[in-house]
Amino acid sequence: MQQWTRSRRAHNFLPSRPLTNTTPRDTRTESDILHTVRTLCARDHLQNALSLFYAASPTCDSQTYATLLHTCARLRRLSDGQTLHNHRHHHHRHNLFATNHLINMYAKCGSLDSARKVFDEMSQRNIVSWTILISGYDQHGHNEECFSLFSSMVSHCAPNEFAFASVISSSCGSPKRGRQVHAMALKAGFGGRVYVGNALITMYVKSRTNSSSDDALSMFENMPAKNLVTWNSMIAGFLHCGHVGKCIEFFSKMHREGVGFDRSALVTVAACLCNNNINNSSDDEHFYYCCQLHCLAVKTGLALEVEVATALVKAYAIVGGELDDCYKIFAETGSEQDIVSWTALITAFAERKQEEALLLFRQLRLQENNIDLDCYTFSIAIKASAGLPTENTASAIHALVIKYGFEGDVALDNALIHAYARCGSIHLSVQVFDCMRARDVVSWNSVFKACSVHGRGREALELFARMNVQPDAATFVALLSACSHSGLVEEGIKIFDSMHAVYGVIPQCDHYACMIDILGRVGRLAEAETMINRMPMQPDSVVWSALLGACRKHGETKMAELASKKLMELDPKNSLSYVSISNAYCSKGVFDEAAHVRKKMRKFEVRKEPGLSWIEIGNKVHEFAAGGRRHVQRDAVYSKLEWLIGKLKDMGYAPERSVDLHDIEEEQKEQQLYYHSEKLALAFALTNADTYFNGAKALRIMKNIRICVDCHNFMKIASEFVQREIIVRDANRFHHFKGGMCSCKDYW
Repeated sequence: MQQWTRSRRAHNFLPSRPLTNTTPRDTRTESDILHTVRTLCARDHLQNALSLFYAASPTCDSQTYATLLHTCARLRRLSDGQTLHNHRHHHHRHNLFATNHLINMYAKCGSLDSARKVFDEMSQRNIVSWTILISGYDQHGHNEECFSLFSSMVSHCAPNEFAFASVISSSCGSPKRGRQVHAMALKAGFGGRVYVGNALITMYVKSRTNSSSDDALSMFENMPAKNLVTWNSMIAGFLHCGHVGKCIEFFSKMHREGVGFDRSALVTVAACLCNNNINNSSDDEHFYYCCQLHCLAVKTGLALEVEVATALVKAYAIVGGELDDCYKIFAETGSEQDIVSWTALITAFAERKQEEALLLFRQLRLQENNIDLDCYTFSIAIKASAGLPTENTASAIHALVIKYGFEGDVALDNALIHAYARCGSIHLSVQVFDCMRARDVVSWNSVFKACSVHGRGREALELFARMNVQPDAATFVALLSACSHSGLVEEGIKIFDSMHAVYGVIPQCDHYACMIDILGRVGRLAEAETMINRMPMQPDSVVWSALLGACRKHGETKMAELASKKLMELDPKNSLSYVSISNAYCSKGVFDEAAHVRKKMRKFEVRKEPGLSWIEIGNKVHEFAAGGRRHVQRDAVYSKLEWLIGKLKDMGYAPERSVDLHDIEEEQKEQQLYYHSEKLALAFALTNADTYFNGAKALRIMKNIRICVDCHNFMKIASEFVQREIIVRDANRFHHFKGGMCSCKDYW
């Protein structure tokens, strides 16, 4: 009964008439399907090609498999290549042609273990099999495996030019091995082949021997046939060896001879222009070279390629080009802009216009295509924030670093140590250092510099005693500077003497300059002069500047004349030598000699840097020059300053008229002292006290030149009057004024 019911039900579901096939039948032949698969691969539509291939299950020939595997290799689609490998393993027999493409797919995608496994399991190999795997090892930096496989290949079959090129390329770190392979290529008759020659040029320039560039040039000149890669390899080789002048000359020759050039050549030459020593050419010549290169890039249409545009932006920024031009070059790349080009542009602005660099950083974060920020971009943004008067921006970027998952990155922590210190927040700088899980020598150097500019020499020396990495030359510059700022003379001498004896670091000009500063500040000028005379190298402008500053401080006019003369010879456009010796003459009352120096300045068009101060209020930076006549709130600022001067005079402030060295009446000197830029900045902050002190614990002022004695005295008394810390960052260091005292203890 039960069986009858099942049969009956089955019968009821049978159609009353034969069904017709309503699904359209694929009338394409197997040949058509395979042709379509190959066409889709040629257009990089890999997924569509694979879907059609798996659905139709044609009796696939080796050519179709090879095409699919080649596309996987070209698009670096390892997972699709692995699936195709499994499909072929179960449905089709192996042959040498397709298996070679399989090895190539694994090698190109970086799965070298899989490539080697397929290679080892092959029952039959040809020269292509060996060459593919050798090239794969070379391309992924497996130099030993590359050479070992090449050695095995020699006993099975004769290498071709591509195998030679790959093993030569892998020998860049081993010149002896490279020369052996070169000799073997010559014996095999491949010495004149262009691929081998190009690899040899690259190998020789990267071998880091004294004759690197000569060997490469000899190889280039003896090549019977050359292509664009040959010329590019030679240009890149000159750059690698530091011969930037030859790099420019070779590119010019390449252009004159009609060889042409490509993106790679332009990027390499632009990198050469970023070097400041091109055959001792001037800045104007550097700029001229850059303009010429830019014109060539525009004429060929390569200027629109993002790599070329990025290289040009870097070059223009280095040679002193207009930042607006850098932005135009960048903007022309349009949708091709990537994180590298953005970072290059922000870097260019960070050197000269920090606020605009930070605006660009904000613009990058708001991009619609959501370009992923990397640690290099954050590093430049942090560097730009170090140029601002307060730490607010640095703190905001620090928060973004944590948000984006870069917390703990050593390079970013190092940048933050520097930025916080430059913004006056030494406690935040030290806090970042203390929280670092790992530190390198830059971390230690950064915290030493932070302590130095804030006058914490003892703290820097205590940290040095804990240093657990090998110090370098920069370490001792920071430590000696810290001793100089804190008056630690004997400690500084001890550190200088230990550099070579204990740590194996040979003192350079910067270290001697620090020692001259240490000795000169305390009046030991004879010792400083003796040290200069005994230097194993020629003293540079920094050394003579240190001696000149010490002579001015202690009124040593005769020695100041010598230092000033030397400084003028080394750096004739530097106003420091002229101004310092002029002031030295004025302080002695020799106004005729001072006037002669000023006349010489006008003759050589040397201008003294004007004193400027900056203060940040309401996320806006305000600039003040001596006199402050251009500021929009000048009347209110003048009124507040006059009121403040009156209050401070009641507390004991007396203008230090000896600071003003002009040959004018004493009353005029006093009036000029009142309107120094840092005093105006302080008055401006007090005028806008409700806005400024809203959450601010300290009043921060940034100054471009050294603070004078009168302003130093003024700020000490002002800090007691306003009952707040006043932090002034001048060209040399930070001064923390609090309760009528300064952190420098009047030693600066």
